[in-house]
Amino acid sequence: SRAASSPSPLWALPEELLLLICSYLDAQALGRLAQVCRRLRFLSSRDVLWRRIARGCLNSGFTQLGTDLAAGIPVKERVKVSQNWRHGRCRRETVLKWKCKQVAFSSSSFLMPWMELDGEYLYLSQAENIQAYHISAEGTGLQRHPHAIFSGHQEDVCRFVLVNSHIVSGGGDGSIVLHKIHGSYSVKFSAHEQEVNCVDFQGGLIVSGSRDRTAKVWSLSTGRVGQCLHTVQTEDRVWSIAISPLLSSFVTGTACCGHTSPLRIWDLESGQLLTCLGTDFHHGAGVLDVFYETPSLLLSCGYDTYIRYWDIRTSTRKCIQEWEEPHDSALYCIRSDKNHMIASGSSYYGVVRLWDKRQTRCLQSFHLSSPTSSPVYCLRFSTTHLYAALASALHVLDFTAS
Repeated sequence: SRAASSPSPLWALPEELLLLICSYLDAQALGRLAQVCRRLRFLSSRDVLWRRIARGCLNSGFTQLGTDLAAGIPVKERVKVSQNWRHGRCRRETVLKWKCKQVAFSSSSFLMPWMELDGEYLYLSQAENIQAYHISAEGTGLQRHPHAIFSGHQEDVCRFVLVNSHIVSGGGDGSIVLHKIHGSYSVKFSAHEQEVNCVDFQGGLIVSGSRDRTAKVWSLSTGRVGQCLHTVQTEDRVWSIAISPLLSSFVTGTACCGHTSPLRIWDLESGQLLTCLGTDFHHGAGVLDVFYETPSLLLSCGYDTYIRYWDIRTSTRKCIQEWEEPHDSALYCIRSDKNHMIASGSSYYGVVRLWDKRQTRCLQSFHLSSPTSSPVYCLRFSTTHLYAALASALHVLDFTAS
């Protein structure tokens, strides 16, 4: 009996060798190994063993290059939650509601909210203001009253970005407002003749796009705050914009009402056109959202119901992958985990879809607006929760639920 209760010589090996042996096991085998004894339960939970598995999972916090975007959360737990994302297992809640109102400048008859996530806070545009809400420890509920309110626009906020503790917003009044989150510092300047539909902020520069058919580059350096460096004549309304991670160029997504591609890349330093993406866009196939995964990989979506994945290293004429929205709805927003998963928001019935880039069809779909139909104007997600902003409510999907 003493021999039977003594540990196997294999498990008496040094930890380095045990980790090497266990690195060949899959998730199921590691789970079974954890049931053998306390030492193996501890050993089999080590992040180093789960990292390889996590990189092949959906939304586990790892990019294609292996960068960990969710450091501090045990990798094994993220792999478990990833299975809920894949199989659509979640708890749904409506955490905020507000009244709709008419907005003359929009193609929609509803207020179009936008949001950003930053650690324990969710930032949400509501009419002329941006409100910061504290997220509960469980990640599902929000503090009833906003922790902070950022104002400055005379009309509705169209879009905003949150970068390095700064909020940069564009509004229906044609202005751009810069707020420092921790402090009273703010700057407002007139930017466009019509509403500022989109903004981005990186490396001390702001880029903005407007209904007035221009995109502009603005300086935020000391003594030159709000100075326009370049004005790009896009010849079409600009719906989306993003600065490349290399800070060398930016992309604009336009309404596609002219004879040029709605996706164009411009040099950030000179404002000159570098390249056009794609050749087969139909008239009116405007690009409503763009998202850089890496300096060379870019996602786009819009009115033509497609998500397109571009690799500018290989071709600017044709995307490397595309996925069609099954119900022929325009796609208002997209977001990626920078690895295998894409989330998209549709224009009808508040439909959020999850996509696996390794598959051609939609992986999961969630209908969030009932009984009325509303687009999903914006969505953001962490490794555990997805937040979707519709015309009159903010919904959250909690994927930690079993």
